[in-house]
Amino acid sequence: VQLQASGGGLVQAGGSLRLSCAASTRPISAYAVGWFRQAPGKKREFVATISRGGTRTDYGSSVKGRFSISRDNAKNTVYLQMNSLTPDDTALYVCAARSTVTGAYYSDQHEYNEWGQGTQVTVSS
Repeated sequence: VQLQASGGGLVQAGGSLRLSCAASTRPISAYAVGWFRQAPGKKREFVATISRGGTRTDYGSSVKGRFSISRDNAKNTVYLQMNSLTPDDTALYVCAARSTVTGAYYSDQHEYNEWGQGTQVTVSS
């Protein structure tokens, strides 16, 4: 599956953005999807994940309560709603997918074998 992340941009602290991860070549409904981010000089960090049916989600501790992951399999897209953004959220956000036949979701980046290009999010103070 090919993944394309979009929706990033420049936003002031306290603002919101919604990222999209659009799939092509295969139905995204067959995949658990995760969002990860990487800031300059830092390791890639887990942000959120969602099971293929959308019933199970998990979040990184730094975004829990502020970010929300969802999916619309009919539109072949997974979303990441980001609220109450802070400058610490500034990073390149990347979506990833792993084919699964169960309702599993994955917070470990090494579980994923399909990666998109990423979209830049910059939060100004």
